[in-house]
Amino acid sequence: MARLVSVPFVVPAAGNPPKLIEEFFGRVATGGAGVSVARMKSPPGWAEPGQTPEFDEYTVVLGGALRVETRSGALEVRPGQAVHAPRGEWVRYSTPEGAEYLAVCIPAFSIDAVHRDG
Repeated sequence: MARLVSVPFVVPAAGNPPKLIEEFFGRVATGGAGVSVARMKSPPGWAEPGQTPEFDEYTVVLGGALRVETRSGALEVRPGQAVHAPRGEWVRYSTPEGAEYLAVCIPAFSIDAVHRDG
């Protein structure tokens, strides 16, 4: 049977200034460990520590721009574009001008599986 998620679960976010994470499916919102689907609303100047996650992260930018730094360089992801950050590889996200984007993590995001720097 189809399942409606009327209201996402707001997840505390890392980084500064704070961004809004609204999880529709995942460990926190629905108890599922297979996938996490969340909408991010990130203010200008937001940045989080680098991380080496144990999950693949697929991100689709809806507005603004997402900066994605890796060991091999940096990408500016604009509206209508997407990026895949493979599990086990170091990555750092920031939004110098602010952004809204969808993030899909497989398996679902878990704070224990992020491995942030510092």
